[in-house]
Formats: sequence, C-alpha cells, structure tokens
Amino acid sequence: MAIKFSRTFLLRKLHQITGIVPLGAFFFVHMFTNAKAMNGAKVFNDAVADIHHLPFLLLIEIFGIFLPLLYHSVYGIIISAEAKVNVVSYGFGRNWLYLFQRITGIFLFVFILFHLLHLRFGLFAGIGLTDIAVAGNASMAYEIIALDFQSVGIVIFYILGVGATAWHLGYGIFLFVVDWGIVVGEKAQKAALYASAFIAISLFGLGTNAIFSFIRPCGLMPSVLCEQTEKGKAVESEKF
Repeated sequence: MAIKFSRTFLLRKLHQITGIVPLGAFFFVHMFTNAKAMNGAKVFNDAVADIHHLPFLLLIEIFGIFLPLLYHSVYGIIISAEAKVNVVSYGFGRNWLYLFQRITGIFLFVFILFHLLHLRFGLFAGIGLTDIAVAGNASMAYEIIALDFQSVGIVIFYILGVGATAWHLGYGIFLFVVDWGIVVGEKAQKAALYASAFIAISLFGLGTNAIFSFIRPCGLMPSVLCEQTEKGKAVESEKF
C-alpha cells in the first residue's frame, strides 16, 4: 500500500533538511574559515583564495547555497506568518524556544541578505562600508573586512547575526532529530536540547572571536593560542 504525504508535509520536511544540509554544514565551514583570521591577514586571505580556487565554485554557490537558502528563508517566513504564538497563555519553555526560532529566522533573512549583497557585490558603501567585494579579491579579503569592522554599529550587527545564526541552527538541529524520530523519549530529547545549546554557544563563541580577529590580533583569545605574526617570524629569523 502506497504511503501518501501531503504537500505541506513534504515542504516542511524539505525546509528542515535544507536547514541542516547544506546550510548548516556551510555555516560550520564558514565559521571555521573565518576563525583563521585569528592567525593574521595572510592566513585568512589564503583560506579565502582556496575557496575561490574550488572547481565548479559558481555551481556550488548556486545549488549548494543560494537556492537552498532562498527556499529555506522564504518558506521559513511563510511558516512564521502562519505561526500561532501562545507564550502568553502557555508560557512553557518549548513555546518560548518556538517563538525565538521564528524571530531569529526573520532577523536572519535581513542579515544574510545584507551580508551576501555586501561581501559578494560590494553594496551599501553609502553607510560607511567599503565598496570592494570580497568575492574576486581574495588577496584583500582581510583588509576589506577589517575596514568594515571599524564601525561599532557593524560589529554589533554582525555579533547579533552570528548569535542568531548559531542559535537558529542549534535549535534547528534539535527540532530535526526530534521531528524525524531520531531522538525518542523525554530524557533523550532533553539531552539533545542540551547538546544543541552547546553547539549554538560554541558556534557563537567561534564566530564572535572571528569578528574581533579583524580588530585585534587573535581576537578575544590569548595570543599564545595564535600563530606568530609575520613581523614576529621575521624577528625570529634575524636571530639566526
């Protein structure tokens, strides 16, 4: 006997899947790449150049990032518009998490659109940002972003963006494993929620440190955890 699925069911499942793969996986890779900024401009620029040298990069961007992101964002807004907020009547923890997931999703639509348009096409120079896109200028990537982060407002906006993305993904992972029946039982779901919170906090810390790495060497981390700067290496080489 064939199993029939409703259109809404399939669309929601596709929305969940795209949030994990490829978008969630891309965010992990993106944060790892950005974290290299703590080791200086050359290391970060080389990492960006490696991405630019990927074969079929345009196809990867279109089908692995842009189209899944477009679907996940638009359908997420539709879900949020249909959501029935009941935290006033039923102030349970899950209801607040449900509401916060929708709020972060709407904020991320704005943040990611701004992020892509600026770094991909160099837009928004009129608000004090550079008019040079990182895309196609890997050798200047660190300097471009460092100039943008001279604005306190932009730094705060990006910290909020990283925080919203980290939480949206972390709680999204929890919803995925529960809705797909991967985690069953109250204790298992509670453990999964803690694990998702840990993922969110870790990604937020990693992303925030990356932001400050464009402002000061090593970001918020002790300098001992970072590679030597080029100046430091030159001094060491002169000793020999």
